[in-house]
Amino acid sequence: MIFCVEDDNAVRDLMIYALNASGFEAKGFDCGDSLFDALRAERPQLVMLDIMLPGEDGISILKRMRMQPETKGIPIIMASAKGTEYDKVTGLDLGADDYLAKPFGMMEMIARVKAVLRRTGSMEEPCVIKAGDLELNLDTYVVLAGGERIQLTLKEHKLLRTFMESPGRVFTRDQLLEMVWGTDYVGETRTVDVHIGTLRTKLGACGNYIETVRGVGYRMEVRI
Repeated sequence: MIFCVEDDNAVRDLMIYALNASGFEAKGFDCGDSLFDALRAERPQLVMLDIMLPGEDGISILKRMRMQPETKGIPIIMASAKGTEYDKVTGLDLGADDYLAKPFGMMEMIARVKAVLRRTGSMEEPCVIKAGDLELNLDTYVVLAGGERIQLTLKEHKLLRTFMESPGRVFTRDQLLEMVWGTDYVGETRTVDVHIGTLRTKLGACGNYIETVRGVGYRMEVRI
């Protein structure tokens, strides 16, 4: 579970969506009071903490968390629209595990979260990846689209997993060939187009999540 403390509703919703799409569970809070209420009931894997908050600011919240035995070991990534060296140094000196300067991309945020969790030993690899109405179980290889079980070939499963693990990222056909078919594969990039066409058909309405980027390749984008 990742806690996101951000007072901008749109930004917070986007953060939660990106984390959920990457296989994490996430909850959002708009101030320190609601965060500490939640911390009394549940210990998250990590806290994303904005510095500029109404009422108690992020630096003060960070100090409190590091002083309390129950929360001092929770990894924290600070975020600030200021992006000043002072904010960054202050947060890191007080025990923050990483820092993001706004505006930041969701892919960068996910990469930072995973890096901090690996570094702190808190990484729990998700066994189920979710994207919109799509679910992919990494242990059983079961794929659900809109709650309906879908039968995929191994290559289709690898393609889908590649997209779902990196939402929003554009993959070229050559990249997909190398990642799914392997570096020893001898064939045309048309193979990718054929498999993606079949995958889209099998996924039904969820097939629209896989978008064609004209002249480049493909990406998965779930519109909300």
